[in-house]
Amino acid sequence: MTATNRERPRPSWLPRFWAVVRYEMLWNIRKKKFIGIVIAAFALVTVDLALPAFFNVSENPDFAATFSVGNLVFFLIALVTVMNSISGEFESGTIVPLLTKPVSRTTVFLAKLFAAFVIIIVTYTVLFIYSTVGGIVVYGPQDNLQLVPLALIGNVISTFVWVAIILAIGSISKSSLFAALGGLVLFIAFVFAGSIIASVSNEAGALNYVPGGGATGALNVAQRSQNITIQNITVSMNSISTGTDNIGTNLVNYARYPSATVNITRTDVFSTPPKVIQLYTESIGLIALRSIAVAFAYILVFLFIAWFAFKRAQILE
Repeated sequence: MTATNRERPRPSWLPRFWAVVRYEMLWNIRKKKFIGIVIAAFALVTVDLALPAFFNVSENPDFAATFSVGNLVFFLIALVTVMNSISGEFESGTIVPLLTKPVSRTTVFLAKLFAAFVIIIVTYTVLFIYSTVGGIVVYGPQDNLQLVPLALIGNVISTFVWVAIILAIGSISKSSLFAALGGLVLFIAFVFAGSIIASVSNEAGALNYVPGGGATGALNVAQRSQNITIQNITVSMNSISTGTDNIGTNLVNYARYPSATVNITRTDVFSTPPKVIQLYTESIGLIALRSIAVAFAYILVFLFIAWFAFKRAQILE
């Protein structure tokens, strides 16, 4: 056999993996809706920076360390990043040339997932730099700035819960529309159901095991910044939530107050005036570690569903 007739050596796994990563990242960066959501996220961060100042909160040395982009941004960033990562390939027909290359479906799936991770962490890094600088400008010198990366990592984990859910819906349905609508319906359901249960039920602890805000309570530590009062309703700056949407903040609180406890409460909105009812007390360490465990459980389960559906999907040329 001559040299010209010999088969070319198949490229190793890593170059094929990076080729798909670059392809996916360029696709995301070119999407106008992704750019629009990032701009909207910056607007929301700006409001988060400015709103307390309107209520005469002049000092907050912990703003930067306890900053979170919030559950709405978690969902929107996840949505625009992955809603058509897999389903869009089937809808546009680009899945056929993609899989005819010397690359397995598992490699394609992992590369798309890694590209989403890179895009999200870069986006959040820029947002957190903006919020930190803004916190210094608006609220003065900031403490515990070394904990800002911990809050950022927590936000990425919170976002990946929705990344996994939306990827799973898209992989099963092969439809970007179903991925978007399905994710939106679940997001709204979790937000509203969580708010209702947290207000009327003594079993608010069950919310710790579904995606969302979880139960609400107050951290038992000395308060370091002013409360906010809106129409005779006072919002304590020690208020926390225990769910997967608050991993970053609770990790920071755990790092700052490792032995602190949290009083879990609910507000009886049917009494006059509304009164706060204490349900139970647990440690901030348990809250932080449990929310991470629950988040990773959802991430792994839904990513497995997404991978399995993609692996078994039939392609019609």
